[in-house]
Formats: sequence, C-alpha cells, structure tokens
Amino acid sequence: MRARDLGLPLTGDTGPLNAITDVPGVEIGYTTLIEGDAVRTGVTAILPRPRPDVHLPCAAGRYSLNGNGEMTGTALLDEIGSVRLPVLITNTHAVGPCHRGVIDWVAREKPQVAEQWLLPVVAETWDGYLNDINGPHVRPEHAVAAIDAAAGGPVAEGSVGGGTGMSCYAFKAGSGTSSRVVPYGRDSYTVGAFVQANFGSRKELTVCGVPVGALLADDNPIEKGEWRHPPGAGSVIAVIATDAPLLPGQCSALARRVPLGLARTGTTGSHFSGDIFLAFSTGNVLTPSEFPHGEPGYDTLRHIPWNRMDDFFTAVVLAVEEAVLNALVAATTMTGRQGHRAPGIPVDRLVEAVLNPHR
Repeated sequence: MRARDLGLPLTGDTGPLNAITDVPGVEIGYTTLIEGDAVRTGVTAILPRPRPDVHLPCAAGRYSLNGNGEMTGTALLDEIGSVRLPVLITNTHAVGPCHRGVIDWVAREKPQVAEQWLLPVVAETWDGYLNDINGPHVRPEHAVAAIDAAAGGPVAEGSVGGGTGMSCYAFKAGSGTSSRVVPYGRDSYTVGAFVQANFGSRKELTVCGVPVGALLADDNPIEKGEWRHPPGAGSVIAVIATDAPLLPGQCSALARRVPLGLARTGTTGSHFSGDIFLAFSTGNVLTPSEFPHGEPGYDTLRHIPWNRMDDFFTAVVLAVEEAVLNALVAATTMTGRQGHRAPGIPVDRLVEAVLNPHR
C-alpha cells in the first residue's frame, strides 16, 4: 500500500515507479532482521551507480537540520564535494559493523579501489523501542548482503532494511521513497527521495495540509505507555538522488530543502531527533580522489544554472513529503523488545480525516 493508492491529494508528476530507483542507475538493497521477540532491525544499501561504476564519484552535498545523529564520511564529502561507494543506513549502534561491511564488500568486488583508502557513508536512526539495539545483531555480513541485494526496480517500503524497527509520529513506519520528474527544456530529469523515517510527535502529524494527529491520538503506546518515549524523538535520514547535472553546492542546496518536505508532514524538528540529509547527482562522472598517477588532466562539470534550480527544489520537497507518507502507510503494527508495540497507522481513519476534514 502506498499513499497515492489511498487517493490522498498529492501533487507533482512522479517517475514510473515513484521511487528513488527512477533515477537511472540507482539501486537499493535490504537486509531485514526479525528474530525472536527482540530483534527488529536491518540494513539499507543505496548504490548511487551500478556495481561496475560504484567507485566513481558523484557530485554530492549534505545538510544537518539537527545533529543528534550520525552520518560517517561527511568530513571528506564536505572537503571534495563528492560521494562514492554504497551508502548504508542502519540503527544507531550498528554504524560500526556496517562501515566494516562496506569495506569488506569493496575489498571483495574492487580490490584495487580498496588498496588506497575507503571512507564509507553510513547513517543511522534509533530503533531501541522495538529492537534490542545494544545486542550485536547487525554484523558486517548483513551489510554485505544488503549491498549484494541492491537492484533497480520497485522498492519495498515500511518495515524493511534499516527501517525495520523504526516509527514515525508514534506510528510504525521505516523506509519510504518517492520521485518527481522535472521537465527542463527539451530534456527531463528525475529527483528521487529515500527516507528512513523515525521522527515526529503524534500531535504534529499533518497529511496533505490536514492536521490529523489529534484525530488519531487514541492508540499511542510509544508516547503514552509505561515506557515514555520523548515526543518527537527518533531521527530521520534522507537521501536525494538526481540525474540532473549539478555542482556539489547545488546538491547541498537540494539537501537543505529536505526539511521543507518533512515540515509538510508536521514535524518541527525535535532536539532528540538526528535529522541528516545527503544529496547526490549522477549527471557527471568525477575523477576519483585517489593517489595521482599518469598525466594530469581536468574535470569538466556540466550543470544546471543556479537560476533554473527552483523546479528541482520543489521536486525535493514534494518527493520527501510523499516518501514519509509511503513509509507510514506501508508499515503495519509491530511488537518487539519487552513487548513494546508500535501501532500501524489506521488507514481508513486517516483517509476519512484527510478527504473529509470537516465531517
């Protein structure tokens, strides 16, 4: 189930899959770990380029709305304005094994690339309400398996991959994606968004401009049960991809628009939420940052003029909003650690509240 399947009045023209994989070459893979009563976690792998070219850098930028979270590799990303290799998303205490897993995968698949140095990008959100987050359940081989599983095509949403144990607006949520097509003269480009949604207080939830949180407040064990989760706590990681040729600074500008899409779903940005965003463009192939050899050369970057960027900004905002809603409506009720329960959003009541707000 997806938000558009419910008839929600979402705007903008999507790609054929309405997913980040509408951007040519982008692939996604998952490892989902649901074991016993307390393991509810996993790993998501996003490949900016297909496997043969995954070592080739893409122009990239990032933005942190609230830094109570982690995304590794961002010091180098800020320095050189590019990202390469698989990008992984997992739970807060599994960043280390996933980082190791990327290195293991590259050493296996592209040993000549691993001969120099690797600084993978691994991001996280906290799933400790449902998951035994302190247990060593995510291991490097799970990260390798997620990368191996990466493919184009339709993307599973909700309680899968790194989003397995995540909740959003005190409803079960997790992984979500969406895309928008941006006409540009005789060309057209795609902007895709992927979110690991684990943020927001129930009272904030807004869908298509309608404040529905108060109308859906009755089943809220995450914020009102014996285990009191601070309202709005969690985190959100967003990855924006596009095939439009962009400069690194323009990718950063896309990442800065992610909070506007999140805000359309109601959040005001909790101190207890790590809200960190990455954007990359596959529209140019950059020279890898490696030890120099041979004759020196030049990089040439073709890019959208800054004064033509507004439609791409709009695409980010709309795709992020819909990706969050897709994560919410795709997920179903889950029970995990110590019997903690994250309720699925009541879809029928949600639709009634949005389509008939004055009834």
